[in-house]
Amino acid sequence: MKKRVSYPISVKEEAVRMKLIGIPTKEIMDKLGIKNSTQVKTWMKWYRDGEHHRFHQPVGKQYSYGKGPEYQDENEKLKTENRYLKQQIDILKKYIEWERK
Repeated sequence: MKKRVSYPISVKEEAVRMKLIGIPTKEIMDKLGIKNSTQVKTWMKWYRDGEHHRFHQPVGKQYSYGKGPEYQDENEKLKTENRYLKQQIDILKKYIEWERK
């Protein structure tokens, strides 16, 4: 049985960013050290489906259907949402840069 690999959130987010600007999956895997192309596809599905909370879940951890992680308080929830919105802006900036080239 193969050992499950846990990737840091930063790797997952970078893989999604790179895929969104048109970098091929193979190149993303080589650059970030991802062993399986299906993993990148899974992260992209989570991103498209708005399941951003899943990037934070540990390997093998499945949240109940339709529910995200439990937040300690409103402040933590807002920080998570703020981080997500900043990522959206960064992605758009990178896409614009890529289009100009």
